[in-house]
Amino acid sequence: MNDTAVRAIPRRVHLVGVGGIHMSAIARILRARGHTVSGSDLHLSPLTAKLTDIGVTVHEGHDATNVDDARLVVYTSAAHDDNPELAEARRRGIATIKRAEMVARLAEGKQLIAVAGTHGKTTTSSLIAYMLWRAGLSPTFMVGGEMLDLDTNAMPGEGPHFVVEADEYDRAFLQYHPYIALVTNVEPDHLDIYGSFENLTDAFRRFLSQVENSGYIVACTDSPALQAILPQTVGDDVTFPVHVVSYGLHADADWTAKEISPAINKVEERKGIDASTFVVEFRKQRWGVVQTRLPGVHNISNVLGAVAVGHILGLPADGIRTAIAEFRGARRRFQLVGEAGGVRVMDSYAHHPTEIRADLAAARERFPGRRLVCLFQPHTYTRTRYLLDGFRTCFRDSDVLLIARTYAAREEPSAGLSGEDLAREIGQPPTRYTGDLEESSRAVAALLRPGDVFFTIGAGDIEHAGPMVLDLLRATESPGRGGGARA
Repeated sequence: MNDTAVRAIPRRVHLVGVGGIHMSAIARILRARGHTVSGSDLHLSPLTAKLTDIGVTVHEGHDATNVDDARLVVYTSAAHDDNPELAEARRRGIATIKRAEMVARLAEGKQLIAVAGTHGKTTTSSLIAYMLWRAGLSPTFMVGGEMLDLDTNAMPGEGPHFVVEADEYDRAFLQYHPYIALVTNVEPDHLDIYGSFENLTDAFRRFLSQVENSGYIVACTDSPALQAILPQTVGDDVTFPVHVVSYGLHADADWTAKEISPAINKVEERKGIDASTFVVEFRKQRWGVVQTRLPGVHNISNVLGAVAVGHILGLPADGIRTAIAEFRGARRRFQLVGEAGGVRVMDSYAHHPTEIRADLAAARERFPGRRLVCLFQPHTYTRTRYLLDGFRTCFRDSDVLLIARTYAAREEPSAGLSGEDLAREIGQPPTRYTGDLEESSRAVAALLRPGDVFFTIGAGDIEHAGPMVLDLLRATESPGRGGGARA
């Protein structure tokens, strides 16, 4: 732990929006470093319960009194200037900073590995953190999902490495000056913040330009927009003191995957979980055979990115391969929720058309011949509007699609298109709007039949629908309640 970094942070810190995945990670690291931490959020959750268990004081709701004797207030981008805790802190002259600046402070004195990109950053950053942890290097990490293997989204470490998921929302990643910057891809997203795709790509260019001298850019060659900004970032000067390492599946790259084939994971065969095996090549030379439980070709790309980082950091090849084979991913990423009535219930955090298309293609591979039923919860009205063309086609690998009420987050309906609007725009597969999560769960349970695979999809609170559907299916199975196949 870096003494200068600790001295720069007051002992008493309050977090506005502490229930968020990134803010809760900050709380964990602060507590582990000996700070007195409090926080608030509109709703309590399993994440906030875990924070309470480690000594964080968590308030439900926002109130000026929650600030108490804090000497620093950290806030999420979702908190507005009229938030009573922010207003109170500023009235009293207490320093207030956004969460990305706090993360940058926590990373001082560490070798920062920042993973950015429109898709895949949670899986890739989690795998890198797991590889370092598995190697006994005690990394500090803060990622955008709870790792299934370590049951946490953050961990304080005594080692030199700090792994962070570098989120582009609200230009948060521009607070970081990493030793290694990995970018998985660049596609249109968060255009409500950026205004245009050009502005978004410019932010990624600026992020890459902030890599430390003698540091590394690790970039996926399969992303045309990312490849377009690399020359603008690095320039033509051969003496530029940043190394560029590439990886990819469909274009010439330093790290590539060959001979991709499915493999049954014998330990998990009873649960129907399989894997992929492939040969990794580094600059045209065979590096080794890798097996991963992560579903889909897109995750093979994510694995390649993590391998590239592990190689840069000097991790042994055998240790990298072992960690990849063990790694089960992050919560809500193609996660099994349960099974009832012969129906397998899965959950996916996908909320962008590219992510949805990739997950459903992976589902077709994992569950051949089974009917795929999906319940999608759109995330924000603006995203539904500016990605409408993609949403019209990304669900075609599913057999039945239901659309739930939009998770509005920070928006009003007038900002874009609603879930009901979206349902009318999708021609294939058969699609209908089903309302709130309770109404949607009942609609799903009524049409499911043995052998189906049901996915909840979205970045809001859609994860609550899977357990509701399981309860409804189990009730139908109970004696005296009927049963049998559903129409």
